Amino acid sequence: MAAFQQRVFSGVQPTGNLHLGNYLGAITRFVALQDDYDCIYCVVDMHAITQAVSVWGGPEELRKSTREVTAAFIAAGIDPDKHVVFNQSQVAEHAELAWVFNCVARMGWLNRMTQFKEKAGKHRENASVGLFAYPNLMAADILVYRATHVPVGEDQKQHLELSRDIAQKFNGDFAASIARVTGEDAFFPLPEPIIQGPATRVMSLRDGAKKMSKSDPSDYARINLTDDADTIAQKIRKAKTDPEPLPSEAEGLEGRPEAENLIGIYAALAGADRETVLKEYGGAQFSIFKTALADLSVAKLAPIAAEMRRLTADPGYIDGVLKRGADQARDIAAPVMHAVKDIVGFLR
Repeated sequence: MAAFQQRVFSGVQPTGNLHLGNYLGAITRFVALQDDYDCIYCVVDMHAITQAVSVWGGPEELRKSTREVTAAFIAAGIDPDKHVVFNQSQVAEHAELAWVFNCVARMGWLNRMTQFKEKAGKHRENASVGLFAYPNLMAADILVYRATHVPVGEDQKQHLELSRDIAQKFNGDFAASIARVTGEDAFFPLPEPIIQGPATRVMSLRDGAKKMSKSDPSDYARINLTDDADTIAQKIRKAKTDPEPLPSEAEGLEGRPEAENLIGIYAALAGADRETVLKEYGGAQFSIFKTALADLSVAKLAPIAAEMRRLTADPGYIDGVLKRGADQARDIAAPVMHAVKDIVGFLR
């Protein structure tokens, strides 16, 4: 089999109001990968427009959100001088390869994608073609860099499997041409998931049964990455709890979603496991634990929020980072797309 350079690709949609769930579920994981891999981190703005304009907010909101996600990457510790940070729409090869993959992927594969069913809901006939086909664009995002590894959460595993299926089918459909053009027996790698321990599933501070979300009508349901220290502490103090003291063991969290959520947040921010946190705070009232959680949250998040505000106040700097990153990304993607055109038979 062909040998592929080890490379990580991942992306975040610029949908505005980044919150603690985005930070713990994705961005901290991106930061941790920097020391071991050649990383490409993308603000996937083309994915953002697959739903109604009312969902993503229109042109000005998209520009603002794209810069905000970039600022969050940098403020959290991603180094744009050592790794590639860019927005997807600046690199045309994503869309070019996505069209080829539209012709490789099968309708039956896309019909099985559960995220489309969730996002389209009962109005599938009114969903955009982009929403239906965006797993093919996601595959192109990864494979246009011939990335070998992708950090994934539970909700993206199915899409990574589709990327592997598309890569395998392309390699099979064009095997003879790949051998002739490249001398290799496979052109695309089958990207592997990076599982960095159990993902932190951050739930609403007002309802432990719901995921933390930017669309929740109550701002007290989430901690935004742009919240200042006083706001973070206030939201923790007002977080919903139950009247019982904290248990000393994880089994005691069953049936107590709000308690489980707050313990999980503390553990993730402290870099500890839940058992360690419960040993320290088991038997304590929530008033004591919330004070400790508020202090920890402020210590970890307030500096990121301050740095994000500083960065977003200088859009020229952010745009410069994205342009430089797009140039670097294009240097990798363009030769791949040229080879794909030769393999498929396009004249160029």
